[in-house]
Formats: sequence, C-alpha cells, structure tokens
Amino acid sequence: MTKTKWNFLYTGAHSPAYNMAMDETLLELHSKGEIGPVIRFYEWNPATLSIGYFQKVAKEVNMEEVQKQGLGFVRRPTGGRGVLHDKELTYSIIVEESYPNMPATVTEAYRVLSEGLLIGFQELGLQAYFSVPDSDEKKADLTSPKSAVCFDAPSWYELVVEGKKVAGSAQTRQKGVILQHGAILLDLDEDQLVSLFHYPSEEVKEKVRHSLPEKAVAINRLLENPVGIEQCVSAFKKGFEAGLQIDLQPLVLTPEQQEKVHLLEQTKYGSLEWNNKF
Repeated sequence: MTKTKWNFLYTGAHSPAYNMAMDETLLELHSKGEIGPVIRFYEWNPATLSIGYFQKVAKEVNMEEVQKQGLGFVRRPTGGRGVLHDKELTYSIIVEESYPNMPATVTEAYRVLSEGLLIGFQELGLQAYFSVPDSDEKKADLTSPKSAVCFDAPSWYELVVEGKKVAGSAQTRQKGVILQHGAILLDLDEDQLVSLFHYPSEEVKEKVRHSLPEKAVAINRLLENPVGIEQCVSAFKKGFEAGLQIDLQPLVLTPEQQEKVHLLEQTKYGSLEWNNKF
C-alpha cells in the first residue's frame, strides 16, 4: 500500500521567536494548501522558557530569574503550561483537521498524533505508554493545575515511562489546521525549572520541587548509554512514519516563505506585546 507523503523539516537550534514563528508559518502555509502536512524537529538557542497561550506572566513567571539565568522567553500559540527548553528535542506536527480518520476532539487527536512519539521512545529502547489519569484528583489537575509547570501534572495521552512523564505536548487549532508541538526531554534540571515560577508560598514551591522527580524523567536517566539529538531525530522520525503510516520527504521553504517566518519572528513572537499579553 502506498503511504501518504508528508513534509519533514529539521531546523536545528534557533531563537524562541523564530521557533514559534516557523510553527505558525507552517500552519498558515498548510491552511492555504501551499504545502502538505509537516513533521518538524528543532532545538532552542538560547535555552528558553516557553509559556502556554493563556498563562499570566506577572502572576506565574519569575521574570527576574529568567533574565538572571540568561534564558530566552516566549509565549506559545498553544495552550498548556511552562516548559524549559534546554536539553531536549522539540517536535511539531501540522496537519489539517479534516485529515482522514483524524478525531474531532483534542484528547483523541493527541492519541493519534502522539503514536509516533510512542514508537520513537520504543526505538530508543524505552517501554513508553500513554498516560490516562486514574483518579478523580489527577483528573481534576487537568482543569485546575496546582502549578504553572508543564511536567507537574498528568495529561491525557501524554507519554510516560515507569509512571513518569517523558514528553509534554500542547495543541491549537486554527484555520482548519491542527498544530501540536512538544518537548522530548534528554535531560532535566528540576531545580532550575522550579526556580522560574512564582508560587503561593515557599511550602508549595518545595512541594513542587520534591515531587517533580516522581512525576517527570528525562530519557538519559532511563538509558544505560545516553543518547544525543541525532539519535533522537532518527528514532522519532522513524516513529512518526510508522505511527502515522506516512512517508516523510524533505521540505525546503522558498525565500518568500522564509521571509514570512522572519516577519512573524520580529513583529509577533519577539514583541513584548505578544509575550506579556496576559
């Protein structure tokens, strides 16, 4: 059976504003039919704190600490909570809502689109599986999270190994297109992550710091032989091809399309108006 061809883009390490501008541009181009569905991998330079679209900067983010540590900062177009993008591979999926057999609900679409992540982790030798919150308290965390940190709570159909979250994802739907992107952790500094947010009290902050290692884990803490970015790109590329039953073909943007990315980078994602809008 002939597999559907999707585009593949590995853009390497870029600024936070560029990374979000690229994802939005790919969504826009796909919505207009200029390009087909896309799988993109990327990294961040400098290491960056990204926050979900609806998060409140003054209330939730310790910007003094973000600046002190020389981190980048950006508001994502997707929901979810704060993620420190440092030692990780980030992925994005851009596909129309009307794609064959694509579920209409966000949670079920996560399940379908994240199948490639599941197989990618298995390619690396990890026994990953999908999370399904199994208690009323955990389910309540989905709508009323206790902290602004992405890896501090269970989510439907995100990837876990040994009961701990290994990837955090977020999604938005615009112009008939789904954008899902997320972080695949190679390593994680829990103390640094916790330091970047405000908490109701020091007691709550300490509770989050102590609980994070029980809730989230990075790939290289689970493997005898640490892996790097190149190995992850190879594993997850194979994973998405198998999980979505697609054939990935290299995508090269035209100069005009690249210009759209740079314009969004400068006028939107690099602006205080966007990043501090809530």
